[in-house]
Amino acid sequence: MDLRDDLTEGLSDEQLDVAYNVRRKAGEDFVPLMERYRSDSDAAVDGLAGTPGVVYDEDGGERLDVWGTEDGELRPVFIFFHGGFWFAGAKEDTAFMARMLHGRGVATVVPEYTLAPKVTVGEIVRQARAAVAWVWRHGREHGLDPDRIVVGGSSAGGHLTGMTMVEGWQDGLGLPADVVKAAMPFSGLFDLRPIVRTYVNEYARLDEETAVRLSPAFQPMGRRFPAVFAVGSEDGSGFVEQTRRFQPHWGDEGELLVASGLNHFDLVLELEDPDTEVSRALLGLFAALGREA
Repeated sequence: MDLRDDLTEGLSDEQLDVAYNVRRKAGEDFVPLMERYRSDSDAAVDGLAGTPGVVYDEDGGERLDVWGTEDGELRPVFIFFHGGFWFAGAKEDTAFMARMLHGRGVATVVPEYTLAPKVTVGEIVRQARAAVAWVWRHGREHGLDPDRIVVGGSSAGGHLTGMTMVEGWQDGLGLPADVVKAAMPFSGLFDLRPIVRTYVNEYARLDEETAVRLSPAFQPMGRRFPAVFAVGSEDGSGFVEQTRRFQPHWGDEGELLVASGLNHFDLVLELEDPDTEVSRALLGLFAALGREA
């Protein structure tokens, strides 16, 4: 099946909801998992060197948190965009990997972005790219190596990751084409057309044309670089299908990681432990940049 084939063909609205409504699939586990995101993030950054609350986007006043830096050392950096279907989530819930990465010589940057429907998904994409631009321009001031940027994110954050992987946006921000050296989207959304027919569109407010324009699957790919496309075997079927389709499109530089027994929400929590399959895949991307992680 071609990457750009219609993922909604033959599916009712109810079937699409089943494919993408991962909160409903998580059931009673959802609230405890969200509470764990916050508590584990708080614990991960407690006592960790960094600079929280840095304004990265003067236009919108958006901020990011920098964690796991060391004086006198430029560290490779993992920029991680939170999920929440563009209308939920916060950077404070998304630093649970910071302590693990710090122990492996890697800094973590967690940007916030204005949530839909206050702004459009297109504006959120602009903010995500602005966060990457900030790290490249100002990272050295905060102990971040602008030449070793790896981008990742979960769900909607996986979509934002995809929109930093594509070609054509870097010039407009005065960035080198290879500003992103590697990427790891988790449960990414690479084709937004199915979202138009789900409950999420009450917030995302996408039409078919905009969904295509904001889909990584329909953007010029250009330069390929190492990437891991991760999804849990127990994720919503829509997310599994999108990940399985997009990875071959990326080519030989892309690795598919289907994590057995993990769902949409606990997949990224594997990044707390350096010895999980998920963490090893991420650390491998950094090792390939010339840093032993």
